[in-house]
Amino acid sequence: MTGTRTVRAVRFHETGGPEVLRVEDVAVREPGPGEVRIRVHAAGLNRSEVNFRRGTYLEAPRLPAGLGSECAGTVLALGPDVTGWSAGDEVCVIPASSQNAHPVQAEEAVVPARALLPRPAGLDDTGAAAVWMPLLTVWGMTRHVARLREGDRLVVTAAANSIGAAALQVARYLGVHAVATVPDDRHAAALRASGAAEVVAGDGDPGDGDLRTALGGDGADLVLDAEGGPGVERLVRACAPGGAVIVHGGLSGEPTPLPAAGYAPVWLRRFHVREVTGEPAVLTRAAAFVHAGLAAGALAPLVDRVFDLDRVAAAHAYLEAPDRAPGKPVLRIR
Repeated sequence: MTGTRTVRAVRFHETGGPEVLRVEDVAVREPGPGEVRIRVHAAGLNRSEVNFRRGTYLEAPRLPAGLGSECAGTVLALGPDVTGWSAGDEVCVIPASSQNAHPVQAEEAVVPARALLPRPAGLDDTGAAAVWMPLLTVWGMTRHVARLREGDRLVVTAAANSIGAAALQVARYLGVHAVATVPDDRHAAALRASGAAEVVAGDGDPGDGDLRTALGGDGADLVLDAEGGPGVERLVRACAPGGAVIVHGGLSGEPTPLPAAGYAPVWLRRFHVREVTGEPAVLTRAAAFVHAGLAAGALAPLVDRVFDLDRVAAAHAYLEAPDRAPGKPVLRIR
C-alpha cells in the first residue's frame, strides 16, 4: 500500500443534485489482481453519473461514493497477473465496471485492466476522454443488436447529446438516412453537420406522420430512443414492418409501455453499453469499427464544454441542462 498518500477525487456523501458533489483528498491504493492504477488526465461526463449521484441508477451508491466510469490517462502501475500493458501506456477507460468499485473522476484511479483500450492516435486528452462511450453504445445498437445497412432509415430521438451526435456520425459512415428529433431547432445546423439528413423540431413530440414524412414517406428501420415513456408508442407507429425501437435512456422519467395490438410488427428492447464492454469478443469488434472510422475521418469525439475538476458541480448542472449543445461535457483533471 502507499500509506497516507492522497489524491483529489470527486465524492458525495448523500444523494441529490449537483450541489452534493465535493472534491476531497482520498487515499491512494495499489492495484489488485486484474487491476491497473492510472493517472487521470480528463474524464467524460455521462447521464449514468447523474443517475448514480441521484440514487436512481441501476446500482445504489455506497456512501460516501466516488463517481465516473470513462476517462483518458496514463498507466502508472500494474496489479498481479495483468499482461498486455506497461507503465507509461496512454489509455482510455471505458464503462465496464461499477462506479462503487472503480470511480475515475480523480487525479489517480484504480480500474480493471479489462476496461482499458489504447488511446487513439491524434486525440488530445479531452477527445480521448469523450470518444468511446458514445461510439461503443451506438455500435452496439446499430451493428450488434440490430444491423443497419446502407440505405436504411434511422430515427434518433433527443439527438442533441453525445449519443445522438455519435449515432448521426455512424449513420453517415454507414450510408444510412438519419432523422434527428429535438425540442427546438437551435442545434439543427450542428446535427446536420454530424450526419442528420433531416431534423424534426417542435415543442411537443413529433407525430409518427411527421417522422414518416422526414423519412421520405417510409417507416423507420431502426429508432434509437433516449427518452422512453409513452412516446415510444408513436415511435413504434413510425416504424416499417420488422423495424426496431431500442430504448437506451429514460429522459422522460415515465414508464415505457409495451404497445398493444394494432401496430406493425416491431421489435422493442432496451440496451446498455455493458452489452458491448462486458463481452471481450464483442468489444474487440466494436473497437475495430471505431478505430477504422476515426482513421477514415468519418467518426470523431464531439466535446461540448470542458470544466476543471474544482468545478465539477457546475459541470453536472450543465450536464443536466435541457438546452446544452450536442456533444459531451468533459472534466479536466490534470
